[in-house]
Amino acid sequence: MRLRIRFTKNGRIRFISHRDVARVFERALRVGGASVAYSEGFSPRPKISFGLALSVGFESDAEYLDVDLAAPVDLEEFPAILTAALPEGLSVDAVAVVGPGAISLQQAIACCEWEFEVSGLDEAALAQAVSDLLDRSEVLLERDRKGKRTVVDVRPAVLSLKVVGPTTNGVGLTATLSTDQVTIRPDELIPLLSDSAELARAWRRKQWTNVDGLQCEPLAAAA
Repeated sequence: MRLRIRFTKNGRIRFISHRDVARVFERALRVGGASVAYSEGFSPRPKISFGLALSVGFESDAEYLDVDLAAPVDLEEFPAILTAALPEGLSVDAVAVVGPGAISLQQAIACCEWEFEVSGLDEAALAQAVSDLLDRSEVLLERDRKGKRTVVDVRPAVLSLKVVGPTTNGVGLTATLSTDQVTIRPDELIPLLSDSAELARAWRRKQWTNVDGLQCEPLAAAA
């Protein structure tokens, strides 16, 4: 049985790395009594694969992992069993069986919906900055790749961007960012709006995949 697990990462635990989250889940699966399948060879590893890595400091309502099990589990009880074995801030809210032929999580995700708190600009200034960026046909971003500086047009990666109003730490902003051929990280996007704009907080609210041309949530797409 291969399962796809959807979980949240919120609060102080947002400051642990993607690798640490993987270790925590390996332990939680053991404590929860799941018979995780292992790879063959000289150094067997548990067959667990995660989706898109979440940057340290970011929160999420929709993270995913796939795990191969050597024995079936009760799908209704399994989220609560795993959550009880996880530290505060990590919580499993749903699981689904992955059908044969389903593509990997890394390949499946087409875009993500984000919510940001932006400081350094008031609501009117941020709204103008968003409008200016969306009106541009090209948005160039410099990146260092293995010691080489490259310039990438990241405008195709910004699928939507909208100011939603004041927040505790600044101004709220929602975005849908592509994870396909051209990508952009939240910490790359916000400075492009203005030299004064700073990313105060970021939440990944949803991830989406495409199935037969239709947008679909990864858990539903598992079949």
